[in-house]
Amino acid sequence: MSANEDQEMELEALRSIYEGDESFRELSPVSFQYRIGENGDPKAFLIEISWTETYPQTPPIISMNAFFNNNISSAVKQSILAKLQEAVAANLGTAMTYTLFEYAKDNKDQFMENHNPINSTTTISNIISIETPNTAPSSKKKDKKEQLSKAQKRKLADKTDHKGELPRGWNWVDVVKHLSKTGSKDDE
Repeated sequence: MSANEDQEMELEALRSIYEGDESFRELSPVSFQYRIGENGDPKAFLIEISWTETYPQTPPIISMNAFFNNNISSAVKQSILAKLQEAVAANLGTAMTYTLFEYAKDNKDQFMENHNPINSTTTISNIISIETPNTAPSSKKKDKKEQLSKAQKRKLADKTDHKGELPRGWNWVDVVKHLSKTGSKDDE
């Protein structure tokens, strides 16, 4: 079988195996990422495997340069890559992407035993907030609320209920009065 046929068969197998798996991501038909560990796990890491033109007769390119891995020290990354390269040497000539992903999942704790997360985020306690001073001039008068007379307040109270709302239909037109004033055209 040619390298391309092997790659096509492995691609189909990977798609069917990892269908619905949120950890697996196909970047292109020859490049794949797999997140080892749960989202939010400080010991989780991402492996990217890219096939060469002659893969599986030649080893794939394995990378841990994804942004997701920024909190992992380079020594731990090199250690993981070295162990994965040993697995590549043992499986050379066969489809090994699935094997490498599973090997990494099975040995995650061993791979990350020397891992101490690198804290690259800025701590919030170091950020000082500065309040803006009140720059409004004191000579500016505040808007006064409209003052109502006692008579206006009584009239408003008579129109509204205890909640201050106007009763239903307060602005309805009396149909009989309206028609008597306008005169209907049927009377003629």
